[in-house]
Amino acid sequence: MQGRTGTFSGHCRFKLHQCRRSLSSPSPPPELPRLHYPAGSGSRKYRTGQEAGQMSSFQINRILKANEYSHALPSGPASHGVLDFHSNMLPSNRPGEDRRSNATCLQGRGGVLFGVFDGHAGAVCAHAVSQRLFYYVAVATLPLKTLTELEQAVEEERAVPPLLEWHNHPQDHNCPDGGAISFHSLRNYWQERLEDEDEHEDEDGGRVTSAMVNAFRRLDYDLSVEAQVHLFMSSPRRVSLPGEALSPASPLRVAMSGCTACVAHVSNGVLHVANLGDSRAVLGVQEPNGRWSAVSLTNDHNAQNPDELQRVLGEHPSSEWRTVVRHDRLLGLLLPFRAFGNVRFKWSPEMLSRIYETRPDVLSAVSEAVRTPPPHYLTPPYLTAQPEVTRHRIRPADKFLVLATDGLWELMHRQAVVQLVGDQLTGLQQQRPIIPGVGTTLGGLQRLLLERRGRVMSVLEDQNAATHLLRHALGDDGYGAVAPNRLAKMLSLPAELARRYRDDITITVIHLNEPDL
Repeated sequence: MQGRTGTFSGHCRFKLHQCRRSLSSPSPPPELPRLHYPAGSGSRKYRTGQEAGQMSSFQINRILKANEYSHALPSGPASHGVLDFHSNMLPSNRPGEDRRSNATCLQGRGGVLFGVFDGHAGAVCAHAVSQRLFYYVAVATLPLKTLTELEQAVEEERAVPPLLEWHNHPQDHNCPDGGAISFHSLRNYWQERLEDEDEHEDEDGGRVTSAMVNAFRRLDYDLSVEAQVHLFMSSPRRVSLPGEALSPASPLRVAMSGCTACVAHVSNGVLHVANLGDSRAVLGVQEPNGRWSAVSLTNDHNAQNPDELQRVLGEHPSSEWRTVVRHDRLLGLLLPFRAFGNVRFKWSPEMLSRIYETRPDVLSAVSEAVRTPPPHYLTPPYLTAQPEVTRHRIRPADKFLVLATDGLWELMHRQAVVQLVGDQLTGLQQQRPIIPGVGTTLGGLQRLLLERRGRVMSVLEDQNAATHLLRHALGDDGYGAVAPNRLAKMLSLPAELARRYRDDITITVIHLNEPDL
């Protein structure tokens, strides 16, 4: 591909030789006054010069709604059973390490893709994966005839038909750095699919499931190969060109950091969820009696999942069982047992030694968290990027799907999440009468009235379901309503304290079918 340029024209422009936007984090919410403790005071009460609870509703909403986004899909077959989606992000780290993506597949059988990505040891891997993975899923699901047409267009230097139409917040970057490298790797992928004589077109269910597995694994493989090429090309013996220092988006930085991913693919009324790590997908189901049920479509890939723990232990000799998982972490370091990147849990000991012993220039440019080799590194790989895929045919009772990084699930149970979105969707909290139980006291009745009033006010405050969940996750008063003082205090925490109380939170709520209003 040297010297050749081209584009995915149409809805998404993907430059082969360069990318207009540089890799950067979404702009964080406006800075709040820093908290301080009064001199000589032993009080743990946080202050901001004025009481944190006195933050105005305007200030609260400015922070909560800074990254909210919603999009309605056109009615008809092109929607594939999706009405619209609501999304929002609230960083805790500075800069935030979560990312999100939403897009429509324009070629082949089509479909709609949604994803949330939780980065660790920096945001660069999550950023790269959020911008590249959907292209790999599109290529993996395309018929071979369409791939042949794409290859011919590139060979003849014609405009390549667009693969995706992105539906992202203006601050979400639609194009990664290193566009030439990204396209070269993607093209190699579809060329190998075309050259695979054993490949055959599966039925839709098996085709999408295997395609998503292949897309995840292939992107992770390409991230690793690109990093190794970059490592060789940046050898200390080679004279560097001006401005050629290890950039924030360098392939090696991407591969040394990591991210989890939870991706939903909806096509013709069939939902596939591919999960890697500890983000979750939960389906909101409305029962015939109107009640809401939460159905988990993912499993956490960590030490709290007995099956996952046994999988990891079974891949290594029994002599390592005391060191493979220590303190619920992989090699005592990493919480998720499946993730993109994190090549220091995947590469051979010889390759890692080459970096850690001979390339201090490289280590000085990556996150401090990955500058030392893992202990007891004997039989890699210890980490995999193979997702667990769930297939589900959407039923009339399936009203919405919630994708969220672990920052939400650490604060809220899945049933509470579904109940909040369901109540907002149907307006039940404005219609449901209060029926006091036997023995209800006057104080208990007052509490029920306040709870309903709080729910009504928060629903009126938020048209975006993801924002609605954020508000309750941070400000829940223990009775299902939002306590303004608690919410204000949580939003007032400075960067150095916020991470102790919560993680980055990214939420996408996908509304399915037609709600029964």
